[in-house]
Amino acid sequence: MIDSRRLFKHLILVVGLVALAAGVGMAASAPALNIEAESAILVDAQSGQVLFEKDADLLLPPASMAKIMTMLLVMEDVDAGRIKLTDQVTTSAYASMIGGSQVYLKEGEVFTVEELLKAVAIHSANDAAVALAEHVSGNVEVFVDAMNRRAQQLGMKETYYANPDGLPSEAGQPPTLSSARELSIAARELIKHPKILQWSSIQQADFRTEPKSILYNTNKLVGRYAGLDGLKTGHTEEAGWCLTATAKRGDVRLVSVVMRTASEAERQKQTATLLDYGFRNFTRTEVLPEGAEVGTLRVRNGWPGAIKVITDQALAPLVPRGFSEPIIKEVRLEKVSAPLKAGQKVGVVIAKVGDQELARADVVLPRDVDKANFFIIFLRWIKGLVTGLFH
Repeated sequence: MIDSRRLFKHLILVVGLVALAAGVGMAASAPALNIEAESAILVDAQSGQVLFEKDADLLLPPASMAKIMTMLLVMEDVDAGRIKLTDQVTTSAYASMIGGSQVYLKEGEVFTVEELLKAVAIHSANDAAVALAEHVSGNVEVFVDAMNRRAQQLGMKETYYANPDGLPSEAGQPPTLSSARELSIAARELIKHPKILQWSSIQQADFRTEPKSILYNTNKLVGRYAGLDGLKTGHTEEAGWCLTATAKRGDVRLVSVVMRTASEAERQKQTATLLDYGFRNFTRTEVLPEGAEVGTLRVRNGWPGAIKVITDQALAPLVPRGFSEPIIKEVRLEKVSAPLKAGQKVGVVIAKVGDQELARADVVLPRDVDKANFFIIFLRWIKGLVTGLFH
């Protein structure tokens, strides 16, 4: 005779596992969510863990959200010392003629890199974005090539940039296209530069004194949504109203993207709905602290030949509030050869529930591993040979 209670429990378990596999990560255990956007995503800024997605791989024009990559390249050049925030940038004739959202740069007008970055981050100024591109790379075409290379390096395999500002391409030219998922990747990289958030959280700022010119933030959620400090709006007729946003509360920073919403008010509403969903329903759980030992890496030609490896950051996924399932740690180490440098990535450690990945952290070396000399390698070979004979 079938035990009906055991059968019922088994069916509940199966349904739950199917829902987890078919849903959107751990969000399957959180309340349902309806987002009025053609495409959307919500991720944990720390790990990239997806908390919600809707057609997140759909390629759409990002409009001015393309400037996320423009700002990233400029900030990376600043960090590398190739340019300085205090550099003087002289506006070219070409930059002065860029339309759309702008600060009306005049040919020959001079501003610093920092002033132009603020114009992009706050006011979404197309002319400022082009002036920065020319300053960094000499001309726009070379800068756009760099944008596309960087996108590939970040894993944004489907994204294509046609220009540094996100305006529609000229007739016959390929358009700028990206997806909510890939824009979230660029956004997570950009917010590693604190000054960007410092600027994108400003509601208004002076730009010129003569004639007086003021930057007004195109992101109307700044100052209205608790913890929100960026990041980039976008709007054209084809793209609709778009917004890549980020907000932090406590130890949780989220990144959201909505693409092709119906209006400016709607992109704000849908963004707030996404962020509310994340902050209300998820909490961070530390699986491993930063610097935790996760295994031993063997380096056949290295000295030492085996070394303990560690996490480069905390492995701390977001889980639904009240979630109590065991979280498994899976370590995947690469095959490497010496010499190796301290801090070099040699694998990943993944937090999982069942077969589902929640988050991952890089595994790195705590110290250098030099190349072993011939005598050491020979002794290891002899040892391996003898051990093999006895086994």
